Formats: sequence, structure tokens, C-alpha cells
Amino acid sequence: MACFLISAAEALVVTAVAQGVKHHEKKREENLGHTAERLNSEKTYPWSRRLMLLAYLLWGGVVLLAFEHVWHGEVVPWFPFLTAMGDPNDKAEMLHEMATVGVTMACLVTAVWGVIMATASAILKRPEKEPVPEAA
Repeated sequence: MACFLISAAEALVVTAVAQGVKHHEKKREENLGHTAERLNSEKTYPWSRRLMLLAYLLWGGVVLLAFEHVWHGEVVPWFPFLTAMGDPNDKAEMLHEMATVGVTMACLVTAVWGVIMATASAILKRPEKEPVPEAA
């Protein structure tokens, strides 16, 4: 009923943190001056981009889940917006769903993001292969 709100909260926090990290990275790059050109030419994947990838994954899930809940009539355009908020028995069910399904989905998306980041780091740390000379 409202499980997407958990992912939305995480996405909001991750987006804010990513913006802060991006600002910090930009300041650090300005302080390094000419060294920044060298850093940009190397294979790097800054943390701000990594965090924004997580935010994009979470926001995408939020949009799809919100659409699904609207489609099934669980979210409505009038107050209190969630149909479960009208009945106290439904409130308990909604909070239980948020605590179980919502948290599980948010943790699963974050775990998948972690695997993606670990794989990307392993790929970036691999030494480049030397080109094979052609036989003439």
C-alpha cells in the first residue's frame, strides 16, 4: 500500500548525500589545480556518480511502484492520499507492509547497487593489456 515510501525516503537521502559529495569533489579538484587534469585522464569513477546511480535505481523503483499503487486504487488524488489511512485496521496493515516489503525492497536495491559497484571497481583496477604487435 505504501511500501514505495521507504524507497522514496532512501532515494531522497541518497540524492542529498550525492549532491554534497559532488560539491566536496569539485572543491577538492579546484584545490588540486593542475593535478586534477591528471586525475580526470585516469580511469576513475567518483563517489558522487556512484551514489547518483543508486539514487536513480531507487527513484525508478519509486515511480514504478507509485504508478502500480495508483493503478490499483491504493493511492488517490485526495486526502489522505493512501486509502489505507482511512481505517485504523488498514493502517496497521500498511505499516506492517512498509516495515517488511518496503524495507526489503530498499535493501535489495542497495545490495544490487553494491554488487554493481564492486564489479565496476574490480574492472577499473585491472591492468590494461598491452597491444599485441601484428606480424609483418
